[in-house]
Amino acid sequence: MATARGFGVDIGGSGIKGCPVDIDGGVLAEERMRIPTPQPSTPSAVADAVAEIVEKFSWTGPVGITLPCVIKDGTALTAANIDKGWIGTDAQELFAERLGRTRDDVLVLNDADAAGTAEMRSGAGAGHRGLVVVLTFGTGIGSAMFIDGKLVPNTEFGHIEVDGHDAEKQAAASVKDDLELTYEEWAPRVSNYIQALEKFLWPDLIIAGGGVSKKGHKWIPRLETRTPVVAAALRNDAGIVGAATAAATRHND
Repeated sequence: MATARGFGVDIGGSGIKGCPVDIDGGVLAEERMRIPTPQPSTPSAVADAVAEIVEKFSWTGPVGITLPCVIKDGTALTAANIDKGWIGTDAQELFAERLGRTRDDVLVLNDADAAGTAEMRSGAGAGHRGLVVVLTFGTGIGSAMFIDGKLVPNTEFGHIEVDGHDAEKQAAASVKDDLELTYEEWAPRVSNYIQALEKFLWPDLIIAGGGVSKKGHKWIPRLETRTPVVAAALRNDAGIVGAATAAATRHND
């Protein structure tokens, strides 16, 4: 029996990456292609980059695409770490037109929601009930919340106020890099952030994702939190896998 395949593209503040995905296995089916996010990251420039990736693999089926934005009915309502021109843009229509597809063949979703969906389906959250929060540490901090495995879309926990500042300005992975912090120096910032989040939520599990999750052993054990924290199993591929899965699943429903 042929393996079900989909295609996912994950748009971040610094890079855009995508490739075909093995939907059943919840893993990348080919080596992903990554290109730097255009600067400025306008809708038109990003759409061209997405098309370049999709065309590289000669992919003709449905495509799932993530954006670091709140997404409702295919439209971006916020823009974090990406050009403000996205706000109010019908991203689903934009990508469909640029990729030469119908609107129904393109699904656009929040990047952290996509990553979280993949982790809950075939990663660190598989089989977990109760309240699970997925936090993606990258250019900013993305969040996804699940209750008994069901997504509560478009949470923005990376933007809660911590010590008078936007949380991601204090604890994102980009802050670690910009300030040249060691994992030992960065971990207290993450602890402080999660402790602030724990004032409002009582999660049963927190899954830490993003590129820094592959070095999770260097900082996750240093965290001082009430909630158990584990590294994302799919690491930085979770957004691609989640986007592809969501698009393929919707198309097959």
